[in-house]
Amino acid sequence: MSGDYQPVPLDFKRKTPEEMEAISLQLESDLSARRSVREFSDETFPREWLDRAIAAASTAPSGAHRQPWHFVVVDDPQIKHEIRLAAEREEQISYGGRMPEDWLEALRPIGTDEHKPYLETVPYLVILFAETQGVTEEGEKQKNYYVTESVGIAAGLFISAVHRLGLATLTHTPSPMKFLRDLLHRPVREKPFLLFPVGYPALGCTVPDLKRKELEEVRSFNRDGLPSDSRENQSES
Repeated sequence: MSGDYQPVPLDFKRKTPEEMEAISLQLESDLSARRSVREFSDETFPREWLDRAIAAASTAPSGAHRQPWHFVVVDDPQIKHEIRLAAEREEQISYGGRMPEDWLEALRPIGTDEHKPYLETVPYLVILFAETQGVTEEGEKQKNYYVTESVGIAAGLFISAVHRLGLATLTHTPSPMKFLRDLLHRPVREKPFLLFPVGYPALGCTVPDLKRKELEEVRSFNRDGLPSDSRENQSES
C-alpha cells in the first residue's frame, strides 16, 4: 500500500434499532414533502443558513476525493437581473424550436415556459459549477475523476439540506448555460451544472399535480423484477 495512505479512526456513533426505526420513518416523511417550487417570496433569510447547506452538500463522496464542485451564491439584484435576462433568452430559443416536440410534450404537465421571474424574486441564487480540472496548491493542473457523478451527488445533498432547513428550491438548467460562467467570472475549467433559486415559497404557491412512483417501482431485491428481455439474454449466455 502506498506510503501516501495515512488512515485515521472512523468517527461513527452507532444508534439503537429503535432510534434507527424512528429516524427512517421521519426521513421518509420529511423528504416526501419536498417539491420543486417556481413561485417564491422575496423574504430573505441569513446567508449563514445557505453556507451550512453548502457545507453539508460538500460532504458528498467524490472520485479520488477531488471534490470537483464550486457553489456561487448570488444576492446582488443587478446580477440576478442579468442572469434572468440571459436565462430567458436561452429559454425563448429552446421553447421556440430548439427543444424537440416530445420534450415539450413531456414538460406540459409541469407547466413550464420561457418566463423565469423567480430568478429575480428569490433572495438567493446558488449556481453549482463542476470543475472539469482541479488546481494543486502549487498552481498546477490536476485531473478530476467522475466529475458528473460527484457533482450530482453534491447537488442531491444540497437539495435535501435546503428542504430540511425549511426552504424551497428548484433545479433549473437553462441550456446552454455558458452565460453563467461568463456573468459570474468563473474560470474556463468550471462548467455550470445547476442553477438553484433558494427561498421561501410565495404565499398561495402552487405546484404541479404530480404523482411519484411507488417504492415497488423503483426498488427490487437481487434478481427480482428483471425485464423479460434481460432474463432471456442471461439464459442465452
